[in-house]
Amino acid sequence: MHDAEALKRVLVVDDEPGHRLMVRAVLSDAGWLVDEAASAEQALERLRRAKSGSVPDVVLLDMRLPGMDGMEALECITRLDTSGDPVPVVLLTAYGNVGSAVSAMKRGAFDYLTKPADNEELVAVMDKARDYGRLLRENQNLRQRMGPGGARLIGESPVMRALKELISQVGPSEATVLVLGESGTGKELAAEALHEASPRAAKPLIRVNCAALPGELLESELFGHVKGAFTGALRDKPGRFVLADGGTLFLDEIGEMPPNLQAKLLRVLQDGLVEPVGGVSPIQVDTRIITATNRDLAAEAKSGRFREDLYYRLNVLEMRMPPLRERLDDLPLLVGYLLRKLGEKNRKVVRGVSPAFLERLSQYGWPGNVRELENVLERALILSRSDTLGPEMLPPHFPGGPGAAQPHPGAASTPAFNDGPMDFEGAEKAAIERALGVTGGHRERTADVLGISRRTLQYKLRKYGLARR
Repeated sequence: MHDAEALKRVLVVDDEPGHRLMVRAVLSDAGWLVDEAASAEQALERLRRAKSGSVPDVVLLDMRLPGMDGMEALECITRLDTSGDPVPVVLLTAYGNVGSAVSAMKRGAFDYLTKPADNEELVAVMDKARDYGRLLRENQNLRQRMGPGGARLIGESPVMRALKELISQVGPSEATVLVLGESGTGKELAAEALHEASPRAAKPLIRVNCAALPGELLESELFGHVKGAFTGALRDKPGRFVLADGGTLFLDEIGEMPPNLQAKLLRVLQDGLVEPVGGVSPIQVDTRIITATNRDLAAEAKSGRFREDLYYRLNVLEMRMPPLRERLDDLPLLVGYLLRKLGEKNRKVVRGVSPAFLERLSQYGWPGNVRELENVLERALILSRSDTLGPEMLPPHFPGGPGAAQPHPGAASTPAFNDGPMDFEGAEKAAIERALGVTGGHRERTADVLGISRRTLQYKLRKYGLARR
């Protein structure tokens, strides 16, 4: 019996029986299970009736059809709820031109082929479309399982395991949390994960960047204002504290908050009362506060640049986000996750990276941390003409390249990636094996450690021959 996950299913929608027969022959030889529809209406009915596990991986859709044409059908397919499984659409037409190709891509098509399509090109595009759909489903599973923040706290290094454990302990509490860390380490992700782990998860998580607004606007944004409080205040406006009532307010770059607003924030922390600008009656709120900064807030408080009493109120629990240079063991997992996400964003699939690529990444100091890593990977993915990223795709200032920077001292203990080819599947299998060892083979705990759904874990255990473990 075939594994349902291993089957490659395609729905070919074309009103020409001869062309459907030709496509069936080519794709069947390439391992595809082919279903056919002679019209868009017939195809949509089959997709509506498809159950999970029988939804096609790809729809190959002719542009010229009787009744509803391909472009209309494309819009209908992208709106369908196909058992939660997104279905990439490849358009096929004998009347191809740049204008219709661009229009099709904007409306959600994965790719565009012209009749008669080259057989090798047809198979290659179909395989890429299927890979793209699987990436969408895996990312969807991650988001459903872990929530918006937890799904992106990627890593199995000791510091990341300790961080996740701390979040699981602190999240359900009502304590105020101060998240410290360099720019680009994921402080906002930690705040999201804390909120998702709390009893307030069903209520709003409201974000405010204290460095993004001047003091007067920040005061109105946080505390709200009443009509006529200042020029332009044409109506009452609730502040972010009120909007976050019952939920969580995340104040990023808290070290940039002006002193007068620090005093108002202190009152909210002490008695839960918010005073709108120009108002006379304070508003009672029940809002949990999480703050973050890349500054040494303790030193700021001692020097008088930040209120010391406010610092102690904010720092009930302190959480430090590790810089990337302190968790280089997580590079393979981070690279795999980010390239999947970036591939979905840019409609481009990369299957792996070379050992030299990972080695060069590991020798770099990463002053911009994970945010910089994401930018570097997006640049490499966009510029690469191969499905495997090599070191030539890295910026010239990276170690080993022209005009290269010297390796960062923190990279001295970096694991070597020179034991032969290393792709995402190799890194993923190794990560699963390590997680199985940590949890003693417990499936649900292993899925939690890896940040994936149990269903996805079961599929990957079968895929890598680890199911018996």
